[in-house]
Amino acid sequence: MSFAELDHLCRRLEAMGHAQAMLGVDEAVNMPDGGAEKRAEAMSVLASMAHEMASAPHIADWIDKAENEDLDAAQKAAVAEFKRSYINRTCLSSDFVARQVNAALRCEQLWRQLRAKNDWKDFLPSFENIVLLAQEEAARRSEVLKLSPYDALVEQYDPGSRTTEITRVFADLKGFLKGFIPQALEAQSRRRAQHPLQAFAGPFPIEKQKALGLELMKAVGFDFHHGRLDVSHHPFCGGVPSDVRMTTRYRTDEFLSSLMGILHETGHGLYEQNLPHDLSHWPSMKARGMAMHESQSLFQEMQLSRRPEFWGFALPKAREILGLEGVTADDLLAHVHRVERGFIRVDADEATYPLHVILRFEIEQELVSGKLAAKDVPEVWDAKMREYLGLSTAGNYKDGPMQDVHWPSGAFGYFPSYTLGAMMAAQQWAAVERSIPDAAAQIAKGDFSAINAWRKENIWSKASMLSTPEIMQQATGEPLNAKYFEEHLKARYLA
Repeated sequence: MSFAELDHLCRRLEAMGHAQAMLGVDEAVNMPDGGAEKRAEAMSVLASMAHEMASAPHIADWIDKAENEDLDAAQKAAVAEFKRSYINRTCLSSDFVARQVNAALRCEQLWRQLRAKNDWKDFLPSFENIVLLAQEEAARRSEVLKLSPYDALVEQYDPGSRTTEITRVFADLKGFLKGFIPQALEAQSRRRAQHPLQAFAGPFPIEKQKALGLELMKAVGFDFHHGRLDVSHHPFCGGVPSDVRMTTRYRTDEFLSSLMGILHETGHGLYEQNLPHDLSHWPSMKARGMAMHESQSLFQEMQLSRRPEFWGFALPKAREILGLEGVTADDLLAHVHRVERGFIRVDADEATYPLHVILRFEIEQELVSGKLAAKDVPEVWDAKMREYLGLSTAGNYKDGPMQDVHWPSGAFGYFPSYTLGAMMAAQQWAAVERSIPDAAAQIAKGDFSAINAWRKENIWSKASMLSTPEIMQQATGEPLNAKYFEEHLKARYLA
């Protein structure tokens, strides 16, 4: 049976992917600088081997035959998703994949060294090479998939998403935020006049911050038998569903940026840990794209962990572990609910965050099309930061175009997922409140069991057996609707 052959291949690919994922985590967390060259070589060879294994010409025959076999619904879904993946894999040669992986790893390693030095000049040649490879990838995929070059890249992260629709949604959102952010800042100013922002007395030792993070991860449902928390230059959630590896970064002068980052990545981790365990090697049993993944991290961080009810149970733990003497819930929420125009995307509040994403979405389209040269990115970045957030990054490369790991690692087409995910998370929370009327009261008790059960039934268990629009329709009763995100922002920041 050809399906049996595909099933066996998927098991081998899962094993190969496991090895690649763990090498990637180790490279970011534990590897000494001296191991960089050989690690890049090893990972590029493995990537090439996996690509050859997954894109061999005879697999097309297996797929054709499997489509005509007597399969159950789950098997048919697996074949359909494998076929989609196979077509996308065959857009690229194994030689190109090896070349691209090697270049991306070396660029990312260089980025880690040079970002802290604000050294755009020495970073630029490596970045220019990454952009050229992204353009080549886009062209190769575009020809096969019959999509525009940029859409062909977006397809790798969010199957079915198209630039035209994303641009329309982002244009509306940008228009809304242009008026909303000044209103939110004014409302915040009024609140602070009555209740001044209280500084928290540091320093906050890293080991205590980690202890609080682990405590809250456990409370919201993270399974430490199948995952762990480490430190890296850029927070991420990696590994595999049976061994989820999360990272954060710490500052000793404050604790909230790290803690909220941990809770954000925990949302990713919960999704991975709660995907269907049986038949995990099938592509249909893996996470459904990055917008859905971001919806789960932002659901955890924004919809749950920034709620007043969340801090009803979390603040006593924070007092005990960090020694926050005299800090009230209102004191803490003033920080958690702050609106502030800032340079750094990962530290941005949920109101200004979409503008950081839209800026990158607009720039990377022009990079991929060739309309914008890599050397000119800082100038364009600065112009858009001035327009959208009233801030200048002129000469400040580390807080401008060098702040994210995505472009150095070759991830073009990823950024739209963040804001699409925020919109999806707000809509999912509205559905949770309809299904669990006392959800907020349960959060105040530190009880996430019913909420997680809803997420598992409606999101996590669906994996990639359905498309993102189908999952959203079934879970919330309607297609993606931006009104939920806008109403969420108004309720939280204008009250």
